[in-house]
Amino acid sequence: MLRTREAGGPPKVLCKNEADTHWKTGGIKGYFTKRHVYVMGCITLLCFSCGYFWNTYKFTCLDTPIKICNTMSSNTQDLDDFHKIKLPSNHNLEDLLQIELPRMIYTKPQILKPSRCDVLMMTPWFAPIVWEGTYNSEILNEQFRQRNVTVGLTVFAIKKYVVFLKTFLETAETYFMVGHRVNYYIFTDRPEEVPKVALKEGRNVVVLQVQNYPRWQEISMRRMEMLSYFSQQRFVNEVSYLVCVDVDMKFNDQVGVEILSDLFGTLHPGFYAAERQSFTYERRPASQAYVPSDEGDFYYMASIFGGTVMEVYKLTKQCHEAIMVDKANGIEAIWQEESHLNKYFLYHKPTKILSPEYMWDDNLGRPEILKKRRFLAVRKNHAAIRNK
Repeated sequence: MLRTREAGGPPKVLCKNEADTHWKTGGIKGYFTKRHVYVMGCITLLCFSCGYFWNTYKFTCLDTPIKICNTMSSNTQDLDDFHKIKLPSNHNLEDLLQIELPRMIYTKPQILKPSRCDVLMMTPWFAPIVWEGTYNSEILNEQFRQRNVTVGLTVFAIKKYVVFLKTFLETAETYFMVGHRVNYYIFTDRPEEVPKVALKEGRNVVVLQVQNYPRWQEISMRRMEMLSYFSQQRFVNEVSYLVCVDVDMKFNDQVGVEILSDLFGTLHPGFYAAERQSFTYERRPASQAYVPSDEGDFYYMASIFGGTVMEVYKLTKQCHEAIMVDKANGIEAIWQEESHLNKYFLYHKPTKILSPEYMWDDNLGRPEILKKRRFLAVRKNHAAIRNK
């Protein structure tokens, strides 16, 4: 016996034969029909099937991270290709490097007695500013030795600037990244004039022949193009960090792993104490290097900057593209690639900043805050060197 109800009427009792008839011909009012039950069953089966395939796909993707990069948009294809170079084919947590320091004796840090009270040691975005007395080189050296890093030092010796290479390389062997592996990447149009310098174990000179240009400004700007190209094509496979410097310089004191970070810049020795209105940013809005007068943290010098290969690639690629846009529009930034570098650092904050110790000119004297003069400009006759 089954009960049903007519619209607006009392419940009606159906016998078995009547119930069967209703089931076959459309169902009993107030109950699910046979078709309804069939549809709900199909939907339930479909949901379980989708859930199974989704979970299978999800775990497959986790096991193959490189394939995920292929789904990114074409606008980021260059960086996708760069990331693929760095990604290992298999991830194993047991293989991850663990840095464990040995027993070391050193002075305890004092929370209430900072090592330097005369200078700024931290930016508002928590990037340290490296000064003498703010770090322990023994701890840092041990950490980087365990990471087994190789540092690339890039330098451009175009035309007569090749004359600075001997002093540059000899002083670098004395003071630069002592105890660590280094590749000296020398960009030059005169490879036969690169001097032979005695190198310590684990240190190599790599000569990269490039063309020169009539104007020194053009040579200076093309540096970004060459650095971005070789970062993607070569450096990423050979070094962990890049330090990009000028050749008309000499090392005068230790420059070690304390400078290394994802992305670092160096305070200009002539503007480290100046207000932003005094910075020689590019002030013409038509230029890609334009910085408004009410913006700017520091003024950085292009004589020394760097970071991981990936971050240097991104920096130099964007600066080169901006330089090419300016060139197409008949504009040259006031300080060429240095203007574009400052624009980049304004909107892509460096993770570490080097004090003027790491880029100094003795013509500026020696202020009391300058405890070390690590990287010095070499005295020279610009007129006799440039465009020759």
